[in-house]
Amino acid sequence: MALQIGVLGYRFMGKAHSNAFARLPMFFDDAPDIERHTLVGRDEEALADAADRLGFAHTETDWETAIENVDVFYNLGPNHLHPEPSIAALEADVPVFCEKPLAPTVEDAERMATAAADSDAIAGCAFNYRFVPAIQYAKNLIDAGELGDIRHVRGKYLQDGWVSPEDPWSWRMDEDLAGSGALGDLGAHTVDLARFLVGERAGDIERISGHTETFIEERPMEEENETRPVTVDDAYSAQAAFEDGAMGTFEASRMAPGHKNDHTIAVHGTEGSVKFALERLNELEVLREDNRGYETVLVTDESDPYVEHWWPPGHVLGWEHTFVHEDYEFLSSVAAGESYEPSFESACEVQRVLDAVERSDERGEWVAIE
Repeated sequence: MALQIGVLGYRFMGKAHSNAFARLPMFFDDAPDIERHTLVGRDEEALADAADRLGFAHTETDWETAIENVDVFYNLGPNHLHPEPSIAALEADVPVFCEKPLAPTVEDAERMATAAADSDAIAGCAFNYRFVPAIQYAKNLIDAGELGDIRHVRGKYLQDGWVSPEDPWSWRMDEDLAGSGALGDLGAHTVDLARFLVGERAGDIERISGHTETFIEERPMEEENETRPVTVDDAYSAQAAFEDGAMGTFEASRMAPGHKNDHTIAVHGTEGSVKFALERLNELEVLREDNRGYETVLVTDESDPYVEHWWPPGHVLGWEHTFVHEDYEFLSSVAAGESYEPSFESACEVQRVLDAVERSDERGEWVAIE
């Protein structure tokens, strides 16, 4: 029997996951059967149009009612809508997949992680970059000890979407709705990838020294002759200390001209290094101990993670395929009744790191992850 999927949100992430739902049966023979059952939103007219385009059979303006009628609940709404619907679904033992960051605050993230621990249902968080084949390839190298002892992890995420003071205000600019700015929106991805890639070899992040900055303190409202204050960060940077002695350096900005979606992460060890850039996501730069320079590995062979489901070698994948991979893993876990990573607890650990960056900035000192 098909899993009936309910989705809160039909814009950016709603489209990304709906596309993935449609692709799953075409390319993953062992994917569970699913039905795009209920799409949830506020505007009935826009909702009906979105449901028609995205292939959902039903619409609902009340997320509580939607939860009662589906087998799996995808919470893809704005950050402030992550806690209550997700917790309600878990209390009803309905599996939940939630967008990142897990919540606007660490307190809300901890409530969500507790609800997941107390529920019989599976809960997962949408860190889709874990499911890039090149990232999986890098993790396999690191876990196998190919880089030796880990010394450095460097990650940055740069965008230029709000460089101009005339770029309009959105909910992502509001602390109550978003929690944080570039820190949560972009930095959450970097912190999760760092923990994912080196956690087995370097331990977790123990302490942080962070800096956040808001460059433009108010922005115009679209189609209105007024401005609203910006109450989140435009950029952050942080130094991190890992349990086993590795150093981390992280940064993100929404105000870096010339950078559209520039997410990079590098790991350096005693016997080699790897470098990954999202804008070249089919490639991994690998340096081994006996090499004089980096080798560019095109991660598109049939033996590479997930690639066997797609095209012949060299026929590259794109950003949208990461959602197919993560939905395949999550929904397969739900169907089998098995655990899934990244879990709500893993996402809560990311939130604790983000919280430490803000606390460090406020205090002007290193702080421990709490």
